[in-house]
Amino acid sequence: MPFSSLGLAPSLAQAAADLGFTQPTPIQREALPAVLAGRDVLATARTGSGKTAAYALPLLQRWQVAASAGPRRARALVLVPTRELAAQVGEVLRSLAQPMQPRPKLVVAFGGVSINPQLMALRGGADVVVATPGRLLDLVGHNGLRLDSVELLVLDEADRLLDLGFADELARVLALLPPRRQNLLFSATFPAAVESLAHGMLSEPVRIDVPAPADEAVPLVRQRAIAVDDKRRTQLLRQLMKAEGWKQVLVFVASQYAAERLANKLHQGEVFATAFHGGLSQGARRTTLDEFKAKRWDVLVTTDLAARGIHIDGLPVVVNFDLPRSPVDHVHRIGRTGRAGQDGLAVSLVTAATLAHWRLIEKRQGLSLPLETVDGFEPTETPPETTDHSGTGGIKGKRPSKKDKLRALAAAETAGKKP
Repeated sequence: MPFSSLGLAPSLAQAAADLGFTQPTPIQREALPAVLAGRDVLATARTGSGKTAAYALPLLQRWQVAASAGPRRARALVLVPTRELAAQVGEVLRSLAQPMQPRPKLVVAFGGVSINPQLMALRGGADVVVATPGRLLDLVGHNGLRLDSVELLVLDEADRLLDLGFADELARVLALLPPRRQNLLFSATFPAAVESLAHGMLSEPVRIDVPAPADEAVPLVRQRAIAVDDKRRTQLLRQLMKAEGWKQVLVFVASQYAAERLANKLHQGEVFATAFHGGLSQGARRTTLDEFKAKRWDVLVTTDLAARGIHIDGLPVVVNFDLPRSPVDHVHRIGRTGRAGQDGLAVSLVTAATLAHWRLIEKRQGLSLPLETVDGFEPTETPPETTDHSGTGGIKGKRPSKKDKLRALAAAETAGKKP
């Protein structure tokens, strides 16, 4: 099925082909007609499925149809949770808009850098804005941007933007937008509580849920779980890299401190490793990520900052050095590999203390992996005893946290307000 059969203009179809989309992916086949028809959309599809182009192509076409010779006004707004995703979405939009005449003025804005160049970029207005919520509000506060002409709103990684961590900023942004607009929500996952909040801002949405292709005989991401004592994880990681010939590895840890500490330990063990986290300046983050993509580093040790919205061509291996807090985060982490039809490997290091949490992740994700051991690294630690035999307590991710309770309350209140 060619893009033209979905109602896409020939110039944009060619731009999509230039980016490698010779045929529309399933999410693009479902989303393009709905977006071009002006419908609200709630879309779920796995990472690497072409979600960005699924909304970027019809966004650009709708702008082109409505473009006028008057003053520039922000007609389309794309909200994203991280700087890296903002930059990536901006690159895709610029590439797709290259053949357009006239070409929309696109401004990408995020925090962690000086606001002045972004204010300068907004002089004379903008047609399409890609931004993180906090920096967008800063620009509005500096009178650099008005949002009362936005006709199309996109939430990319919508589950994260609807989470309580962004709730206040998102509410303030929505209050600045016209009440009548088209809303597009895209994500790889939509937990039930978050989906309830999503429906509160949508009007008769088209629901799109694209599962993994049923004809894939072997999953693109092969997963392994390896049991190891907590204090021997670093040594095991070095051994695995050497024995299995891993040359480019993305390693997830729980905190910025852990990222710096593990990167230093690996470097001392003659593994070319560096840390990547939110505590670095935007310039340092961009440089580090570019160097890793160029394979100048063997290992990038990161927090969940890199679990979403970052694409690294041909990344072969992801390692959960620390297990993710939730099963949803596990999906996003391992989604950094096995992209664009290539195979990938995701390895989780499981200690005695985290065994129960790993079993929870397996259950929630429908996994059943043998717990491997590596010669010379057989675990000696035993799981901690617990007096809770109900199966609902003592397991990280299963007992509701304060944040989980607040999210559930917000979802209930939203549901109660709907007619």
